[in-house]
Amino acid sequence: MSDWAIWLVLAGILLGAELFTGTFYLLMIALGLVAGGVVAWGGVQLEWQLLVAAIVGVIAVLGLRRSRYGRLRQGSGNDDPNLLLDIGQGIEVPLWQAHGSQYIARVPYRGAQWDVELLPGHHALPGPHVIREIRGSRLLVAPR
Repeated sequence: MSDWAIWLVLAGILLGAELFTGTFYLLMIALGLVAGGVVAWGGVQLEWQLLVAAIVGVIAVLGLRRSRYGRLRQGSGNDDPNLLLDIGQGIEVPLWQAHGSQYIARVPYRGAQWDVELLPGHHALPGPHVIREIRGSRLLVAPR
């Protein structure tokens, strides 16, 4: 088997592993292996093939790390609608009760009674509200 074919087989193995892990980092390393295969196809010595594969792989990983896909999301997932499908759903609040500086209510939602808290900066009026965040068993809402 020729050198370039070995590089491409290794890249294919990493592509298959990337499908199971779901990260883009193995995809970037596979890109480096493909670059090594392209250089090997050109008839360059093994040392240069390894160097090109390493350089392209490192640059691809660093580029991914600096992109928005490689950054970790800071903060909590309490207000992320991709994690909590209740975010953005509507509820009906019949009556607010003042507890210090916050307003609390108890409402039925999804077949159970939930504690609801009004987000700061909104007026405590009964009626339709939208879930903006979930903290434990408490729904934080804003008027619709």
